[in-house]
Amino acid sequence: MKLHHLKPAEGSKTRKVRVGRGEGGRRGKTAGRGTKGQKARSKVRPGFEGGQTPLQRRLPKLKGFKNRNKEYFALINVGKLADNFEAGDVVTPEVLHERGLVKKRGRVKVLGEGDITLALTVNAHAFSLGAVEKIKAAGGSVEVVS
Repeated sequence: MKLHHLKPAEGSKTRKVRVGRGEGGRRGKTAGRGTKGQKARSKVRPGFEGGQTPLQRRLPKLKGFKNRNKEYFALINVGKLADNFEAGDVVTPEVLHERGLVKKRGRVKVLGEGDITLALTVNAHAFSLGAVEKIKAAGGSVEVVS
């Protein structure tokens, strides 16, 4: 077998239909476009609605944008930590998820709302300044997890 012996399978290639080539053929005269009207005469651009105000102009312009690089944190307050842990416990994001204190998966941030009197070792991805002060004042320690 040689290159010049190769040919496509029978029926896989069909000839292009040449429309508008005389009235004798089945695609002659109006070339399959029917009679009259805008679509019979020339091209109609995609999305054209016949002069009606198009959809993209009917919809309102929304202000602002959504930042795809924004970091979202699951939040927890030090008051919740005081209620759910004993003194000397190590608090990690995994433990918070297991106990159901933090619903969302991902990074955890500890905020300073509420009071804490227990000495806890708190590991989280981020802390507010108030939370750090309250945890350290209670005798605990803070570690930032990367």
